[in-house]
Amino acid sequence: MPRTLMLLGGARHQVPAIEEAKRLGYRTVLCDYLPDNPGQFVADVFYQESTTDRAKMLDVARREKIDGILSFGSDAALPSAGYVAEALGLPTNPLASINTLSEKYLFRPYLAKNGFNCPKAVSFPTEKNGRSVLELCRGMRFPVILKPTDSSGSKGVTVVPVPDAASFDAAITAATEFSRNGILLCEEYLERGYPHVIGGDIFVIDGRVRFWGLMDAVRDESLGGLVPVGEAFPSGLPVDKAGLLKSEVQGLVTSLDLRFGEMNLEVIIGRDGKPYIIELGGRAGGNMLPLQLQDVSGVNLTQASVRCAMGDFDCAVDFDPAAGTGDAVATLVLHAKRSGSFAGVHVDPALERYVYRTQVFVHEDDRVEEFVNGSKALGILFLRFPSADVMRELLAESSHLVSVEVR
Repeated sequence: MPRTLMLLGGARHQVPAIEEAKRLGYRTVLCDYLPDNPGQFVADVFYQESTTDRAKMLDVARREKIDGILSFGSDAALPSAGYVAEALGLPTNPLASINTLSEKYLFRPYLAKNGFNCPKAVSFPTEKNGRSVLELCRGMRFPVILKPTDSSGSKGVTVVPVPDAASFDAAITAATEFSRNGILLCEEYLERGYPHVIGGDIFVIDGRVRFWGLMDAVRDESLGGLVPVGEAFPSGLPVDKAGLLKSEVQGLVTSLDLRFGEMNLEVIIGRDGKPYIIELGGRAGGNMLPLQLQDVSGVNLTQASVRCAMGDFDCAVDFDPAAGTGDAVATLVLHAKRSGSFAGVHVDPALERYVYRTQVFVHEDDRVEEFVNGSKALGILFLRFPSADVMRELLAESSHLVSVEVR
């Protein structure tokens, strides 16, 4: 009988992991609470269950006699996957470390306590009002950012520019909408010394970062600049700053005893020249990031994630390009600037000539929402440019060169 891999989440971006598992000859068991998830039509067995219900996930795992478990591209299900794996003696990173990475109210104090660069931050329950949070933030440098501690894709994130109780009340309301655990975080806004947030994925095997997929995050400033609308490779980060970043990230991987897997990264180089790790998610990045990095490197990261989850760590994932080298490849997230009915996508010919793959997730007349967080993405454009300079010049104008038509 084939060995069995249990996968938590069958959304569109998670289907490639199910497909890779089947190509490798594994039997696949999928859990997802949504009745219309596309993964159920690919997996061998499907349970309509909440992936955040640890006890239920363990029950399914025992019933199906699984050999490995994977939460591919899902923050919410990571603790469940770690819990099940530890209970059954399956390959996993330490559950305590998974929890630390998954909850910002644990992550920020961990960074500070263990000597990593970290902005001044404070966590508090959603029941707090603006006036009391303002008091908690006394001594912080404004602006500050207020966010949920257990969400991704910039959901519920607000920049509070001045110490004003009413502004905090509005930010608390926005963050509470996306908070499952009822704990919010307020931290100092980091002024960037390098103009782009560094995003991308890394891959760890035997506790060492073997794959460095560092990219410049593309932001749409007309939408506030908080939500990434693309990733550009190679990053323009200078060699010395890249070295500091890699040292900080490897140090955190070692400190948390992270043994294997694809991990999503977000780092800001501050005005002081230091790298600040804003996120180290214990799963593959969204917006088809593993596919983009496979196009760049030739490394099938999705397959490597599946193999590692099944205890096969003999994966050729090594990739550490010299700064500024390699193909100039980028993605742009298709997004609507207002809500309405989807009427199509317009790409200016100056940019269209470099598009080599297009994924559109909606159909004409489908209801679409204003792009306020990553869950509102409507599709992905993949672009390959003749040089990094051409890429950066066009991406700087991307908000004018790509538009989603809404009526």
